Amino acid sequence: MALTLSNITFDCHDAAALAGFWSQLLDQPVAPEANEYFAAVGGGALSPTLMFIQVPDKNPGKNVVHLDLSASDWTEQIERAISLGAKQVGENNQQGLHWVTLADPEGNLFDIAQAHD
Repeated sequence: MALTLSNITFDCHDAAALAGFWSQLLDQPVAPEANEYFAAVGGGALSPTLMFIQVPDKNPGKNVVHLDLSASDWTEQIERAISLGAKQVGENNQQGLHWVTLADPEGNLFDIAQAHD
């Protein structure tokens, strides 16, 4: 039997707040039962589900799992992410791919790449 990717889980300090950021960025609703300890975004139109779980002490340093997003209007999407609370931490242009690395409000890294239509 093959494995199925069900969720991408973020350790965080405030699950509802961080879910709110990702909800706005991805234009997907936060599950109604969200609170500071547990929240989810997705299911249905967004699969896998993004889950946010409060932990007492996040691992220091770079997170080992991050989201790679892409958009044809990538400059606008980067500006939108920053307006929602993200911080730009890098920019890369390698092997024909151009992307920006950002950190969400709790420091989790993600990339937004320029999509090639």
